[in-house]
Amino acid sequence: MGCTSVVIADRHPVVLEGLTNVLGAQSGFKVVACCSDGTSCIEAIRSLVPDIALIDISMPDLTGLEILATANSESLSTRLVFFTASVEDRELVISAAAGAYGVILKDVAPEILVQSLRQVADGQRLLPLPPSDQTALREQKNVANAENVLTVLTDRERQIMRLVSEGLSNKEIGRRLNIVDGTIKVHLHHIFQKLEISNRTVLATLAMLHNDSVGVPLENEDPRIRSG
Repeated sequence: MGCTSVVIADRHPVVLEGLTNVLGAQSGFKVVACCSDGTSCIEAIRSLVPDIALIDISMPDLTGLEILATANSESLSTRLVFFTASVEDRELVISAAAGAYGVILKDVAPEILVQSLRQVADGQRLLPLPPSDQTALREQKNVANAENVLTVLTDRERQIMRLVSEGLSNKEIGRRLNIVDGTIKVHLHHIFQKLEISNRTVLATLAMLHNDSVGVPLENEDPRIRSG
């Protein structure tokens, strides 16, 4: 197994030092840069192309989500993992929809942090819902039953679910599938009812966590096919 290169970015020097020590003591990891602000972090990702970037989601000058957006727009291959003291459901699911590989709380045990980064290195996405939030707990129950729940969706609904998970707007989804915005809204309403969820960001998390189950080919991108 090769060595996984990591860029670490956090506004607190003590956290940077602690993360460097934890990962430096593990076989299979190499910390290639430590950054204390968002600008130096994205520059390190561009120049060093690390396998993973572990980033404080609330970095100064550029937030974690802004760094992620930049990495996406430039098609950088580094897998971004957010490191945060606390996480709200909205913040988590936006991260999922935007393409982050994981969100890790700062109070996890070092061995859990290392295990999580090993999973990301293996290509797994780690975006659990925050267990302290009761609403999130209900959504997590839905996620656990997703294999059964997803069977109630039509192919079209699963296509839309997949595109939502890629961060596309209703207009962008409509262009991809050659159907109007109003039809997308109707489909989303039906999906929310069937899955017993409340919004598209939770839908994005559900799709990200079960991407194998919603991988319906987008055959209807053909402009000759305009079924709604």
